Amino acid sequence: MSKDFAIGDHVRWNSEAGEVTGVITAKHVKDTEFMGRMRRCSPEDPQFEIKSDKTDHVAMHKSGALHKID
Repeated sequence: MSKDFAIGDHVRWNSEAGEVTGVITAKHVKDTEFMGRMRRCSPEDPQFEIKSDKTDHVAMHKSGALHKID
């Protein structure tokens, strides 16, 4: 079951470089290609595009990897 996230939410997640924060820019509820790879998404298990606060890098993660912050 996914957590309830929305476009514009400020979130954090762990990466190989450490903890990263950013803003959700898109929610995907059907399979989509991202950075050359197919990402499996559904309404029950969406994935979110997040733009990093420190860089212009965009990542995509499932809700289980994200934590909402103020």
